[in-house]
Amino acid sequence: MSSTGRRADHRVTFAVLATGVIAFSLLQSLVTPVLPTLEAGLGTNQSDVTWVLTAYLLSASVFTPILGRLGDMTGKKRMFVVALAALALGCLLAALATDLTVMVVARVVQGIGGGVLPLAFGIIRDEFPRDRVAGAVGAISSLVAVGAGVGLVVAGPIVDAFSYHGLFWLPLVVLVVAALAAQFLVPESPERTAGSINWAAALLLSSWLVALLLAVSQAPSWGWGSAEVLGLLVAAVVLAVVWVLVESRAVQPLIDMRMMRVRAVWATNLVALLFGAAMYAAFAFLPQFLQTPSSAGYGFGSTVTESGLLMLPQTIASFVLGLVSGTLAQRIGSKVVLVIGTLVVAAGYLAFALAHDSQGAILAGSVVMGAGFGLAFAAMSNLIVAAVPPSQTGVASGMNANIRTIGGSIGAAVMASVVTAHAGAGGLPAESGYTNGFLMLTGALVAAALAALLIPAVRRDPATHAEPDVALRHPEAALVAGGTLVGDDPE
Repeated sequence: MSSTGRRADHRVTFAVLATGVIAFSLLQSLVTPVLPTLEAGLGTNQSDVTWVLTAYLLSASVFTPILGRLGDMTGKKRMFVVALAALALGCLLAALATDLTVMVVARVVQGIGGGVLPLAFGIIRDEFPRDRVAGAVGAISSLVAVGAGVGLVVAGPIVDAFSYHGLFWLPLVVLVVAALAAQFLVPESPERTAGSINWAAALLLSSWLVALLLAVSQAPSWGWGSAEVLGLLVAAVVLAVVWVLVESRAVQPLIDMRMMRVRAVWATNLVALLFGAAMYAAFAFLPQFLQTPSSAGYGFGSTVTESGLLMLPQTIASFVLGLVSGTLAQRIGSKVVLVIGTLVVAAGYLAFALAHDSQGAILAGSVVMGAGFGLAFAAMSNLIVAAVPPSQTGVASGMNANIRTIGGSIGAAVMASVVTAHAGAGGLPAESGYTNGFLMLTGALVAAALAALLIPAVRRDPATHAEPDVALRHPEAALVAGGTLVGDDPE
């Protein structure tokens, strides 16, 4: 319940959730285009400054599912406030940082806030009228892509005006306001999952995620065939197998393996892996392409600010189509929207791979990519939310977000290897590296669209056109004691 003892209007709740999610997604991308500035400001080198990204990634991968589970157990609103507070504290530390060590610690603290997204989905499911859930989830999902795009757009002007410290002072103000608003305006979730955190499972989950993400994030600099990378990959596989065995036998698992075996869940997670690989790789390398001096035979020599502005239409398209996605899902189904959105993004990537010699072509391709992002992001989140009971929403959507992040790490690392495979003029990557890289990402998106076809079709309510929860469609997926799922999706 809220502090007033009444349920808040769902539109107020949405505004608070949207503010928190935008701040979180901004912090994912703000530092990417200004790494050289951070390198100089923190007195470090090109290799070590990448830990500003890696530390955040590793921390978010560990805490996202844990906060999702804690939200299901103790209250989603409570953990949403905790996640925002962690983001705010991390911003404060980063804003004050003058050396790499403090900055990396700050980014680790910020990573705790990775639970913001699954907790927001859970709150929406608990608080919104049923016919508004799909639209709200779609809008919040689109804000992830929008926030990431806005981060790329505004990073340059913020650094020019306030130095790199401004990258964290401005989100800090937003986060403090969002945390206070969440505490006093958002009602506490009525749904609870009984039990406690399985800390052995949490440790194993953290261990294999850290091993995997550390390997793929450092592979471009350490070498894919290096002993360090191969050792970490082997460790990740072994630890992941042990984690699955422990979770499968646990009375109170951190992540219910029976839930993960539901076809609507695992198929959507497979799409998330492939989609994340393509999306985050593009966010990392499209600005780099635009900033390449034209003397290399390609690129436009754009500044950080100019490259961000060239990506602004993509951000706008993501937002607009994200708002439309919920309405489309009610009419034609989230699965169809996801397939269409993924193929639209693939078309944008293909256009960029084949035609990138003018800013007009870049803008056109970016708008197409952004439109697909908005459609697919929203539909993916809706499918996960609809596929599990309310008490599993946080952990299921947290794992989906996590798997998308893992895909992003793999995609960015592989893209880096492809782009830098051959040197061109002045030691810069050859143009063919970007062409081959975006063709590879196009293939990943086509594979994601094919994977989306594996998601079971959902019969919509003829009266409301809404997609019912899987627990309502299939009695065998109903909750049993302890909040676990029984059986699999038979479709």
